[in-house]
Amino acid sequence: MIREVGKMAAVPNINIDPKKYSRLLARTLPRSIRSEEENDRVLKIVERLMDKGEDSLTPEEGALLDLLVTLVEKFEEEEYKLEKKSSATPLGILKELMAARNLKSSDLWSVLGSKGLTSDILSGKRAISKSRAKALGEFFHVSADLFI
Repeated sequence: MIREVGKMAAVPNINIDPKKYSRLLARTLPRSIRSEEENDRVLKIVERLMDKGEDSLTPEEGALLDLLVTLVEKFEEEEYKLEKKSSATPLGILKELMAARNLKSSDLWSVLGSKGLTSDILSGKRAISKSRAKALGEFFHVSADLFI
């Protein structure tokens, strides 16, 4: 079982089978992320693990997920330098993240709920609600606080 801690999942102290965990590590080869390509590779693994559902993960998979999320967060914090500053607006941060990932507004329709709402948010007609900020945080693998 995984519990939420801040903006990432954490695995409680559970006995992990070293052989099973070693096999997972050998397959995924986690290491410091230094490029967008490596970040994308790791994000695909994270998504596969998350798609299994937190109740379906083995303790070893949960530990791997925790490790990979930590690596992704570290890379993205350094790469995008998106610390919340007084001059950075939630909309500006959203647009910067979209540009960094070559995303179009249509890529956010399912995240924000609809085409119209996405358009209103991106044009500045509507603010980003807390629930939408959380969805954006999960989508971009950053803190929801950036969008509030």
